[in-house]
Amino acid sequence: MEKLSLILWRERELLETLLYRLEVEQLVLAQGRSRWLMRAANDVESILQQLRETEILRAMAADEAATSVGLSANPSLRVLAESVPEPWHEILIDHRDAFVSLTDQVIALAGVNRDLITTGYRAARETLLDLGGAPDSYGQDGAAVATAPATRRFDRSL
Repeated sequence: MEKLSLILWRERELLETLLYRLEVEQLVLAQGRSRWLMRAANDVESILQQLRETEILRAMAADEAATSVGLSANPSLRVLAESVPEPWHEILIDHRDAFVSLTDQVIALAGVNRDLITTGYRAARETLLDLGGAPDSYGQDGAAVATAPATRRFDRSL
């Protein structure tokens, strides 16, 4: 159980770091700081990769813990917590509750970031369309089809 608990702590730390990195990404997006956008996105991806690797370790440790208390492989954290004595029961329930909360926060923040990216993309596309620099649509053969750019009038008296 101790090995599993240590891995769960590591996962919690990574989720907290992911939240931080998503918030940094959100600030970059909201301020239009495109210079740092790729770095912020890479930071998020780096943490996600670490989470994937840690998840494998967690699954292996959870299977070992399940076997030690007579459960089948791949138990949920709740099922495992219900099958172990104190203090492990309380520790595993605490981890589970923290994961639920952190996951909800990550999902919400990622959704906001996705909306900001979509809004930024639309604004950039509309600007390009106004300038005549982007296609309006694509033909059946996949070639870009653009309409003639609108005529511009400038008041030279200013």
